[in-house]
Amino acid sequence: MSESQHLKITIVGHVDHGKSTLVGRLIYETGSLPDGKFEAIRAMSERRGMPFEWAFLMDALQAERDQGITIDTTQIRFRTALRPYVIIDAPGHKEFLKNMVTGAAASDAALLLIDAREGVQEQSRRHGYILHLLGIRQVAVVVNKMDLVDYGEARFAEVASNVTAYLACIGVTPAEIVPVSAQAGDMIATRSARMGWYRGPTVIEALDRFTLPADASDQPLRFPVQDVYKFDERRIVAGRIESGQLRVGDRLLFSPVNKTARIASIEAWSVPNQPTEATAGQSVGITLDEHIFVERGQIASHADHPPIETNVFRAHLFWLGRKPLVAGSRYKLKIATAEHQVEVQSIDRSIDVTDLSTKPADRVERNGVAEITLRARGTVALDEFRRNQRTGRFVLVEDFDIVGGGIVGMEGYPDQRHGLTVKSTNIKSVESLVTTEARWQANGHRSAILWLTGLSGAGKTTLAQELERQLFRKGMHVYVLDGDNIRHGLSADLGFAPEDRAENIRRVGEVAALFARAGVIVITAFISPYRADRDRVRAIAPDLFHEIHVKADLAECERRDPKGLYKKARAGQIADFTGISAPYEAPEKPELVVNTGTQSIEASLAALLDYVGRKLALESGGR
Repeated sequence: MSESQHLKITIVGHVDHGKSTLVGRLIYETGSLPDGKFEAIRAMSERRGMPFEWAFLMDALQAERDQGITIDTTQIRFRTALRPYVIIDAPGHKEFLKNMVTGAAASDAALLLIDAREGVQEQSRRHGYILHLLGIRQVAVVVNKMDLVDYGEARFAEVASNVTAYLACIGVTPAEIVPVSAQAGDMIATRSARMGWYRGPTVIEALDRFTLPADASDQPLRFPVQDVYKFDERRIVAGRIESGQLRVGDRLLFSPVNKTARIASIEAWSVPNQPTEATAGQSVGITLDEHIFVERGQIASHADHPPIETNVFRAHLFWLGRKPLVAGSRYKLKIATAEHQVEVQSIDRSIDVTDLSTKPADRVERNGVAEITLRARGTVALDEFRRNQRTGRFVLVEDFDIVGGGIVGMEGYPDQRHGLTVKSTNIKSVESLVTTEARWQANGHRSAILWLTGLSGAGKTTLAQELERQLFRKGMHVYVLDGDNIRHGLSADLGFAPEDRAENIRRVGEVAALFARAGVIVITAFISPYRADRDRVRAIAPDLFHEIHVKADLAECERRDPKGLYKKARAGQIADFTGISAPYEAPEKPELVVNTGTQSIEASLAALLDYVGRKLALESGGR
């Protein structure tokens, strides 16, 4: 039977709640113990002067036997009458959560173990949240040690109510809640006369009710490149197909370099005939019909369903590092086969796993959970976790040690692929016969793009219009571009989703650059919330671009709310509203900061006029 037909389950729970005993019982009750293993465990228990200890079946490390805790994840295969299983016994001790996350990440379903006496503990909640974070939606709860509470129905009902309420808060509905005594074997494989009040399934029956995961071959193709090998005249691109299918003749798009080529062959060794197709879960080598640059870390896909390309994304993170995570820290991000240098741009909120409350935070301590924003030095190819788990998970590494793991979200951020892809071909640039410098001489001043960026309500439009009027009075060639004169015409086809916002700014940037090269001082008044978009505009005309941050904090902008937009956003009437449900990335090194939160419009305008006078007058030398 193929590996894909095995159901992989993880068993998690608070330390000493009986996970290893449960696993030992499962193996025994299903007849999966190797010959002589039962006797070996009994002899080992007798030598140590203790009752029969099922945990010895799983706790393979001497340190675990001595300390009575599970340190490493252990995988054991067993089968029921329905199907085979791979069971992952993950450690419950707080110091070994990294191992628990590793084990759970590879699982299709989970058993969450709760001690009937102790009930739901902090670690139980933490493990439940991690299962949610990793996208494991098939969860059954096992309430163990019922023998120690006299098999009481009332106590079981109380524990079941508590765990159900917590899981509901994180969007998880337990498939079953089963009362058991793993030590005595009650409700593991057969029903228990001592719990006649319980009418639900045994643990084995609950496992058999889980479903196999959806076939990854039905998802869009994701083929992360593991390496490129050269044999004779062939360059073989090797890797594991994480999702989807590929066939000889398919045209592949390699992200984030955005080069394409067709599959010339699928390579296999020691087979009579070379395959013509391959599917998810297979490790393959392919050759291409063109010699394009391909290297480890790139992701091959079909062009109609590519991964996201971005240098900034949100992350739901579980922190494992001994040092706290703080904004500005840099780490190595590993996602699929790629490695990228990233910086923690912001810690958006910390999550208390015990009650799921959230709060602002300036750091994340070890074993903490948080929502953060990460920014990479280059472009990263990835997927949102909800779209593709295999390319939507990542780990953070510091000094060769894994310090965090999480899943990718893009809430409020655009896919930058459209801004990085050039579709026009056979186009030749035509330069004007009149140089920009000649236009400066004729106009008596330099031209520029004065890019005013800031939150809605910060005063960008007010300042832009007044600055235009003052400069025009001085005889300067000046024009304002803002949302009204752009979105009623050039960008009338765009909405306000992150991708539409990015495309709008790209268009504005191109138009502003044309104006500036024609000798005009262009003043733009756009929120332009994404740093990457403003950087791309700067790259169009770097010698003409001046980034001006019109600064006012969110509370002040919301107090002003000149168009009533914040009120509508708070009421949920406007989606993806900057500062409320979508991010604003303030400039890192703007040419000028005008703080309208602390100074008047008159003072702010004076600062702008002074800047223009210093930078754009011909006699000043300018920029």
